Amino acid sequence: MEMMEESKDLIGETCRLLKGTLSCYDKATVDSSADGLDRLSALPAFPLSLLAIAQDGDTLGLRIASATYLKNLIRRYTDRELFSPETHKECRNQLAEALLKADQAVLKVLIEAFRLVITKDFVRDNSWPELVPQLKAVIENSNLISGAGYSQWNTLNALTVLQAVTRPFQYFLNPKLPKEPVPEQLEQVASEILAPLQATFHHFVDKVLSVNDGTQGEYEQALLILCKSLYFAVRSYMPSALTQVIPSICHDLLRILDALRLDSTLSDKYQLRLKIAKRGLIIFCTLICRHRKHADKCVVSICILLVLDSLSDRIISLSFDVISHVLETGPGWRLVSSHFSTLLDSEIFPALSLNQKDMAEWDEDTEEYIRKNLPCELDEATGWAAEDLFTARKSAINLLGVIAISKGPPTVPAASKRKKGDKNKKKQQNSSMGELLVIPFLSKFPIPSDGEETLSKTVQDYYGVLMAYGGVQDFLKEKTSDYAATLIRNRVLPLYFLHKCSPYLVATSNWLLGELAPCLPQTMSGEIYNALTKALVTPDTDGINCYPVRASAAGALASLLDNEHFPSDWSSFLQTVVSRVGTGDENESSILFQLITSIVESGQQNIAIHVPGIVSAIASALSYLIPPIPEPWPQVVEKGIACLAVLVQTWVAVMPDDSKQQMTDIASVLSNLLQKAWLMPVELMGEEGVIPPPSSINDASMLLGLIIQFTDSPGEARKFKVKELLAVFADIIADYHAWEEIEDQGIFNTIKEAIYLFNKFDLNSNTIITSSFIEGVSNFVSEGINAYTSATLRACTCVHLLLHGPEIVVENEPLRQTIAVQFASAAFLRLKHLSDKKAEVARALILAISSCYLLYPECIERILEQKESGGSFYWASKLAFISRSGISTETEAKLAVLTLAKVVDRLLMLSATDSDLLLDCFVALMEVSLRLNDLQEDSADDDDDDAHETDDDDDDSEDEDDDDDDEDTEDEVLEETQDEFLSKCAAAAQDLTDFVDEEDVDDDDYIIDLGNLDDIDALSVVISLVKQHQVLAQGKMLSQDLIDRINETFPEYQLFLGASTKS
Repeated sequence: MEMMEESKDLIGETCRLLKGTLSCYDKATVDSSADGLDRLSALPAFPLSLLAIAQDGDTLGLRIASATYLKNLIRRYTDRELFSPETHKECRNQLAEALLKADQAVLKVLIEAFRLVITKDFVRDNSWPELVPQLKAVIENSNLISGAGYSQWNTLNALTVLQAVTRPFQYFLNPKLPKEPVPEQLEQVASEILAPLQATFHHFVDKVLSVNDGTQGEYEQALLILCKSLYFAVRSYMPSALTQVIPSICHDLLRILDALRLDSTLSDKYQLRLKIAKRGLIIFCTLICRHRKHADKCVVSICILLVLDSLSDRIISLSFDVISHVLETGPGWRLVSSHFSTLLDSEIFPALSLNQKDMAEWDEDTEEYIRKNLPCELDEATGWAAEDLFTARKSAINLLGVIAISKGPPTVPAASKRKKGDKNKKKQQNSSMGELLVIPFLSKFPIPSDGEETLSKTVQDYYGVLMAYGGVQDFLKEKTSDYAATLIRNRVLPLYFLHKCSPYLVATSNWLLGELAPCLPQTMSGEIYNALTKALVTPDTDGINCYPVRASAAGALASLLDNEHFPSDWSSFLQTVVSRVGTGDENESSILFQLITSIVESGQQNIAIHVPGIVSAIASALSYLIPPIPEPWPQVVEKGIACLAVLVQTWVAVMPDDSKQQMTDIASVLSNLLQKAWLMPVELMGEEGVIPPPSSINDASMLLGLIIQFTDSPGEARKFKVKELLAVFADIIADYHAWEEIEDQGIFNTIKEAIYLFNKFDLNSNTIITSSFIEGVSNFVSEGINAYTSATLRACTCVHLLLHGPEIVVENEPLRQTIAVQFASAAFLRLKHLSDKKAEVARALILAISSCYLLYPECIERILEQKESGGSFYWASKLAFISRSGISTETEAKLAVLTLAKVVDRLLMLSATDSDLLLDCFVALMEVSLRLNDLQEDSADDDDDDAHETDDDDDDSEDEDDDDDDEDTEDEVLEETQDEFLSKCAAAAQDLTDFVDEEDVDDDDYIIDLGNLDDIDALSVVISLVKQHQVLAQGKMLSQDLIDRINETFPEYQLFLGASTKS
């Protein structure tokens, strides 16, 4: 009874606090309620109280709030147990039961929490054996399946739970295995639930098809959820229980597709039917691509999908995709190939041709038109990879490309063998469908005459021809470059010489030239640059917005540069592009900024002389675009700032020796721009604490870093307002949280440049950096320690620099101690949460704590003990470990020597002469001292060694190139089996895992600068320690072998350690 009362009290208190968080008028109430919920979250019964409120709360808003808090609580503790196993099991069981009864709004939130539990308990740990039998019983007894008049279980809720259970299996659980077996959990779900539901699936299809007005909403929704569950189950694996029911399910899906209404007056209720059809097509694609031996049995029926007519765009797109995959099978190719001409003429080409919808979209939303029809590399978001960009035209282009390169039915089943490299020589001798069918078909459409109206059939058809040429890129790559050049000269370039050509054709021609850039010979570069440059400056005409023409020209020019087709006259080309900046709208300027970036990266020394003038022009244009008040920058400003950063960095890499005046001019321009962006908005607001937005903070930081690099005197620092800009910079990054969203290397580099500048001038602190700068930067560095791997490494380098670099820190003990504690706490917490304690990032964290410990050993020991009992011993043992085996640079070795000496001294002061840790640390200290001595001796010979190694590498690479040539020759004629293919995929998954673990760690990310610690003779510190504490030289703390090595390297140690055993 008492426990029930406590439970009611907890529910009541939780309910009160949740209502407090929903207050939209009182921030104090919201904050205090959130703090109260955080305190309650440690109570074992708290999740159960949240579940109770999510089910029975008096308002929908309260129920959703409770469900959301529960979801976030579970997410926060996904990888570690929050409560006892018994409490955890009770909570997950009640969560599953709540899902079966929740209304749809709450269900959508709770199901996300359930997925987290499923992934851990059912999939990863396989510790929920009763889940499948219980879910099976619930589904069988649910309202739509049991046939009873009333059921306490809702079928839609139960199937939603089933969908959540199958969802984690859509991807291989261990993709590094060449042949991963079907997980036993998925086999159980398939055999006990999915396979028996085939009869129910068939019954639901009958129910849905009995009427054609979308009134069977519950059954259609159940079918859609079942389709999704089946898709997740077969996307990667094929459970044995499903192999027998797949043909029947495919047949039912085809019945739905065959019964779709093709008129355009479909009600909203009919949308569920279309979603089922779309999911069915996705299942067909999966079966053909992933489980071809099962799909071959159904391929004849699947080819019924050739009748497309006016279905929704996405369904037509998927239908084309299904046919593309069907063509990869022998039976499918033989079945479809006889219909190629009809398919091309009646289905594919009409999807490519210009239509009224295209023209309306051009007029109403040019950006959307470009996204769908003219994607380019200038903006990744405009590519065709995103789900929302699947269109019938895109899929038709893809299908046409598949047809064009096909040369006959596959002779080796793709399920058992796949080709490696190019087609073998025998198949290359056969004519492809591109030569026999596609190119001749397209050639029958004439080029429109000068001034022909857009609405004419000739123009609309030729639009489709240009789209089609873009789809046969792979076919053209197989041909000689002259073949593509002839096609471009005869069928594309003439459009640019028409006095008046439809902008729809010109824009598509621009896109096509960009697509075919890899196929074109260098001899055509001049002609193509002339055509595209002309299109780039096309004005709006006859009330038509020609922005898509100019944007597609910019994208094509960028593609030419990427494929090493360069202009003959860099100067005039660059001048043309730069002169366009600011003449159009913001979208156009954004694209031009990206094109200029591509030009600079490709031109390098060819454009270096023009950089100062370009910087000034771009900065001038940006100054008019930067918002006058502190608000997020528009995209055009972000692109412009990024362009400037690349421009100046490229110039720095190739700048001439006599460039001081140019450096000053560039620094002045950049300083004025950053003052406009950062200082003026704050001044205009006239309020303390106003901080500019963190827009483009990485690129803007690069500009600030370049200003600092170009500053050679205190007078220039004042002229460029370095101090003021650094103060705002520190305020912005102090609250930085976008670690996973944007790059941050420019921020770290600017921090280092600021400290180097301060040290270089040896100035009064107020001239360059202030205490508030150090505090803001320290907050940023502490957050960076807990971010992704590269950010952690960069942050750790800053720890050393901040603690031992600027005098403003060295001379301000309270500030120095505060940031040392801050850094040590963050580094220790990150170290404890690392899965691999031997990784490079672990070494960086241990050494970061070492820098803090050297300054304040007692304080840091106390902080580590507060974080975890025995925390200081844990860190010291890890430091000893890496000192024996993981030190690779002289600065690391010096820091390890100094820190271990301090640790040993502290342990001796605490009278821990018999402790294992003292022995471990002293042995490590002597080992790393030897390592430091070797590194110091080797550093003098590095230049000669590097030159010798370079010569050897050149010889080796020549041999490797010869070997590679031989291997490439063999690859052209070798076939790989399915086992070889799967092994290759597993190796690729392993490489990807390694890449993710390393997170593209650059050596420059972790270069330690010890500041004033470099002046200390670390080896003298060690010998002084041994002299001071004779106990270190007594007994058998060191092995005889180590003593011999020490005496050989440092003869003075013989006085303390005894003579060497070596003669």
